[in-house]
Parts: sequence; structure tokens; C-alpha cells
Amino acid sequence: MAFSLPPLAVRALQLCGGLLLLYGALRFLEWKMIYFPRAEVEATPDLLGLKFEDITFIAEDGVKLNGWWVPHAQARGTLLHCHGNAGNLGHRVELAARLHQLGVNVFLFDYRGYGKSCGRPSERGLARDARAAYEFVRAQYGDAERPPILLHGQSLGGAVAAQLALEKKVRGLILESAFTSVPDMARQLYPGLPLHRLIMTRFDTLAHVTQLTIPKLIAHSPDDEVVPFEMGRRLFAAAAPPKQFVALTGGHNDGLWTPEYERALHELLAQTLGPAAK
Repeated sequence: MAFSLPPLAVRALQLCGGLLLLYGALRFLEWKMIYFPRAEVEATPDLLGLKFEDITFIAEDGVKLNGWWVPHAQARGTLLHCHGNAGNLGHRVELAARLHQLGVNVFLFDYRGYGKSCGRPSERGLARDARAAYEFVRAQYGDAERPPILLHGQSLGGAVAAQLALEKKVRGLILESAFTSVPDMARQLYPGLPLHRLIMTRFDTLAHVTQLTIPKLIAHSPDDEVVPFEMGRRLFAAAAPPKQFVALTGGHNDGLWTPEYERALHELLAQTLGPAAK
């Protein structure tokens, strides 16, 4: 004898199935709007004459990650860099060289799903990746109670770095072109749609900086066409002291360091890591 559901039950199941499909589509579109990884690493620091070690390390959930350790012969500490949401390490070679010139070791790493790192990016996954990168750097200083580590985050990496600064002992935080949160970016990019109410990803940089008492340097360009300059100003206004704000020039992906910003970087490093070697 065939079994058939009442019409109301059939319609309820159809509705549930449609809602599940809609939910899945929203989550997929959300992921596609936030992460833009590239697998092929097209350049390495030796292109600019920098000696480096290609590092494989493991996140706490077992995901294999890739990074570059760029040592400095007279390093006063290490800058741990968290990159933005597009490309991979190969697009940060020039940045690695500029950071290295500040008289520090530099450690750059690819999030899961980027470059040679395994896995698929997510907000929780990127936080795990950053913690694993920190532990690699911390290990270079043995059992130091307060290792000489500063965090440097650009764009999405600003949110990753700000969260890491809440969880680990670091000397300072540098944010370039960082946004306040993903929902705020959704409002900015899609003002006519209620996406900010539907997305689950937060990356709430604003909430993090209000809790950080370490020295902070926040830099943003008035000409940033992706993350509004006003977001950088909001981050600075909300950040707990000590803090400093410096304006950059250029667009979001081709911003230039100004002389004022370079001075601010040197001052922050001198304050947190000591003077550069002569």
C-alpha cells in the first residue's frame, strides 16, 4: 500500500527544501564576495635579492600552511604580516622587502586555500592560521615572556591581525587600509540590499581595536576606492590608546607609503622594539 503525505506536509517539505537551497546559495555567494585566493605563487623574495626560508607549518586543526621567513642580520624583532583577501604571498614580495628594510625579520604566510596552503578559507580558519603563524614566530625566541613581535595587517588582514593581537602577546599593531567589519563593507558596496543583515561573516576590526591597549598605528588613504577612508578614521576614533593615525596616498591596492608613514613606522618600532642597529 503506497504511503502519501498530506498536501500540507508536502508543501512544508518543499518550503524547507527551498529555504535550505536559498541558505546554501547565500553562504556560497558570501564566500565568493569575501575571498579571492590564487593558487599559483608567481614570485618569491629572492627576486629582490632577499634571502628567505620557505616554511611549512600546521594550524591547530591540522591544515598544512605555507609561509616565508625573511631573516634580518641585525633584527630587533619580527613583523608578522597578515595579507588581504586576494592573491597570495607572491603578490607581497615588494612589501616583504620594504618591511625588511625597517630592520626586522619578516614572516608572511598564506591563509588556507591561498598559494601553497591547503584547505578552504573561512573566518574561523583564518584566525587559526594566524595563531599558527604567531606560534612559529614565537618559537624563534625560545621561552621569551614577551617576544619582540609586531603585527602588520592590510585590508582583510587588518581584521585577522587585530583578533590575533587580542589572543597573543605582541608589542604593537599596524593596520593599513583596514575596514571596520564585513557587514559595514556590505552596506558600503551594496547600499540597496540588506546583505549586512544576512551575512554571517563578521571580521569585526572595530570591536577588536577598542579592547587593545598595545600601541597601534592606523594608516588609510583618502583615495581608497574599496575601503572608505572614513572607515580608517572610525577605527582610529574607536581604538583604545596609545594610537596614531597617518594618511596614505593612492588606491586600495596601489597605496603608497608617505614620508610621514615611514617616520611613524620607525617611531613605533623604536618604541616597541628598541632602536635600529647602527
